[in-house]
Amino acid sequence: MIISQIKADFMSENKQNSNSKFLKGTMILAISSIIVKVIGSLNWIILSRVLGGEGIGLYQMGFPIYLMAITVSSAGVPVAISIITSEKLANKDYRGAKRVFSISLRLLLVSGLLFSSALFFGADFLVNQHIIRDARAYYSIIALAPAVFFVTFLASFRGYLQGWQIMTPTAVSEVVEQLVRVITMLIFAELFMPYGLAYAAGGASMGAGAGAFCALLVLMWFYRRLKQRLHKEIAAQDDSIPVESASHIIKRLLKLALPVSLTSLMLPIGANLDLLIVPQRLEVAGFSVHHATELFGYLTGMAVPLVNLATIFTASMTISLVPSISESRALGQFDAIRDKIRLAFRVAMIITFPCFMGLFFLSEKVAALIYNAPGASGAIQAMSVGILFLGMHQISTGILQGLGKTAIPVINMILACITKIGMSWWLTAIPYLGIRGASMATVADFAVAAVLNMAFIYKYTGFTFSLGSLLRPLLASGVMGAVIYAVLNITQQFGMWCVLFAMTAAVPTYALALLAFGGLQKEDLDNIPFIGRRILSLGQRFGLFK
Repeated sequence: MIISQIKADFMSENKQNSNSKFLKGTMILAISSIIVKVIGSLNWIILSRVLGGEGIGLYQMGFPIYLMAITVSSAGVPVAISIITSEKLANKDYRGAKRVFSISLRLLLVSGLLFSSALFFGADFLVNQHIIRDARAYYSIIALAPAVFFVTFLASFRGYLQGWQIMTPTAVSEVVEQLVRVITMLIFAELFMPYGLAYAAGGASMGAGAGAFCALLVLMWFYRRLKQRLHKEIAAQDDSIPVESASHIIKRLLKLALPVSLTSLMLPIGANLDLLIVPQRLEVAGFSVHHATELFGYLTGMAVPLVNLATIFTASMTISLVPSISESRALGQFDAIRDKIRLAFRVAMIITFPCFMGLFFLSEKVAALIYNAPGASGAIQAMSVGILFLGMHQISTGILQGLGKTAIPVINMILACITKIGMSWWLTAIPYLGIRGASMATVADFAVAAVLNMAFIYKYTGFTFSLGSLLRPLLASGVMGAVIYAVLNITQQFGMWCVLFAMTAAVPTYALALLAFGGLQKEDLDNIPFIGRRILSLGQRFGLFK
């Protein structure tokens, strides 16, 4: 009896530590993502003043080619390395984990050199064949070529360290990369401005390479620290563990990485399809070319970025979930996998439901306050529900990748994209919907991909949502939404200050409503690193969480 209790306590502690580990990684990555976005936003304000609209245009012309190059050369590799490394570590095969990193490093060294050289020496071809319409963008393209090498090369370090479930190196390197990139691009843009706008735009593009190089140095420093621990583990390792051949490791890396790369490619493909369909169908609905372009900007330049901003936490959780799920899968701990899935979705819903409700009710005020474009409120309001489905899609994709099923999310995204094309073509052309119809099609894209992913998660793990886990945050968010609506009406005479009043009332209202409906429990706070136990301690002083 005593032994059984000790065993149960031990298993419970291990489960809590494992859950806390991936949530800690999630919070670290989420904080770094917010810092990166803040730095990036400030950069655009300053850079726009230095280069002006024309200079920004030249700077941006090289970026689609650059993004395509790094997507093809490395996008799926960190995920693949993370999965295989976590499997090796779960089985105490430290020598195998080191071998995976060594082989991937050499593979990406070759890949990075190849695509970097192709971009540098192919810049003339891109300009001469009018793929890049303005010849002045040549300098921006060649300035981005070194960044392709560094970004590709550092992907192996990020993937390997994530496989150890150490997320701090990725977070620190991302912040350093953005900071150095911004400082460098502003300095060189100003420095080269006397030589002409083309040179200034090229100078700004040099920031990408400088930032990636400094990020690589940061990751190498973290790797060096880990290497000391790794040597001890390898020395104590059982020699009976078989050595995996280099060809088999490369095949596994490519098998896992290629679908993830295709997933990354689906985003620019989807954006280009929007560009082809939405403005044209808005014209069919009766809008002028000028108005259609304006409405398209409301959707892609205002509504979509807000949805992406609201899902920073779930995007970060995806990265943290992959090695955590992969580790449990390697050990055959299917109960632990279901526990992690359940926790991930619980936390995600606690966060995404109020974000959806807040953006829905504040859409008009947010459009006016942030963008000075009240007309964008329709697109923003229609897109707000996309926060729920995008968050679900991100997490379900991470779970399937952790389960080693990296091809499934790609197929589901393709099916969702086909749905989106059909709905965009139909709904956008309806006059009373217009851009709201295009927004609804984008939400449907997220929803179809998420639901299909969930079907496969059920197939492989048996996990399903409980009605309570959905209803509790929904009801709490509904109460919060009602308070926001009331506060906006009461304080409308204060202008844009009413947004601050509404948000100040919304946060405690949601927290109290969530507690009242039983949506936040002691176990949830125990699992949340840094602040969870402090909130728990404070709540217990007021007689909560007994």
